[in-house]
Amino acid sequence: MSDPAGPTLSKTAFEALPGWESDDHGAALDAFRRSCDRILAAPSTRVLDVKTGDAIDYGATGDWQPVCREALSAGAAADPRGFFEKGFQAFAVTAENGQNGLMTGYYEPEIEASLVRKGPYQTPLMAKPSDLQRLDLGEFDPSLKGETIRGRLEGRRFVPYPDRAAINRGALDPANLAVAWVKDPVDAFFIHIQGSARLKLPDGSVARVGFAEKNGRPYTAIGKVLIERGALSREAVSMASIRDWLAANPDEMQSVLEANQSYVFFNRRDLGGPGLGPVGAGGVALSPGRSLAVDRRTHALGAPIWLEAVLPGDTDPTQKLMVAQDTGSAIRGAVRGDYFWGSGADAGAKAGEMKADGRFWVLLPTPLAAKQR
Repeated sequence: MSDPAGPTLSKTAFEALPGWESDDHGAALDAFRRSCDRILAAPSTRVLDVKTGDAIDYGATGDWQPVCREALSAGAAADPRGFFEKGFQAFAVTAENGQNGLMTGYYEPEIEASLVRKGPYQTPLMAKPSDLQRLDLGEFDPSLKGETIRGRLEGRRFVPYPDRAAINRGALDPANLAVAWVKDPVDAFFIHIQGSARLKLPDGSVARVGFAEKNGRPYTAIGKVLIERGALSREAVSMASIRDWLAANPDEMQSVLEANQSYVFFNRRDLGGPGLGPVGAGGVALSPGRSLAVDRRTHALGAPIWLEAVLPGDTDPTQKLMVAQDTGSAIRGAVRGDYFWGSGADAGAKAGEMKADGRFWVLLPTPLAAKQR
């Protein structure tokens, strides 16, 4: 849930940020520069945040363009830590329920797939249907700015789009919409959750699919469904344990997957630079270990965020500078993050294990920070 009263920002000196001096600020600068390319290309009057009651005031692109121009200079590359300390002010974020929030992880699966339906490749990844429409409710009522609904026209009525169960039962024709075919419906489901995938094709080549749109139906975490059914304990839930349970209970698999009504559509994407992930909601390629998915109703994409959280396999907290470059249906709240681990099985193992308390400090350009109350 969002925080009705909105988050509180508390000014924090950089030397007071836990672990600030020991981070690789150059890696964070590389990720931030990619977001700056988008910020510098946008009109200076475009508002960065989504104006809802709990949004942090991230100003307009014009408030960020000077620091972005500096980020792309040789001076910033020579002294990335000094660049952030000179150009920004840090603020601790406190939500309605405190400074700590849930931090999870996500990744880009690597899955065997085919671009045509054949042999074991029978589960489709589908493109956005032509009749799927998204309405911005803010165009009808300014108090609803940032809120959208999705559906389609049936005659003169705008109705909800078919849910996952209806789509699985033929509400859409995959022969016309499939961008790729995979072997396992569970793999397809987790590609929906992650929002992208690298596809290993039969000829040895690799393709990528990324998020194009969703049906607008409610997102339900199937881990929660299994807990409510008594199939898994809350402590035991992870991506690996969910997969194991689904494999051991094939007769119940479909009903569990369809408890999540949300359905994602994809398009083909370029592979992009080596070592980089798919393009996130912020319009730039994600950086493993530096890109963070956030609640876009609260945070602006492109903003640097200092993160403290215990990562899987560690006992001490990791403290590092991330960049808000993505979002997701399950990411809700001012102190709620999803850490991008990268592509492939190793990244998936880390992402599937990550479930920890964490803290945020947002970095605002110094002139904009002076306007904060």
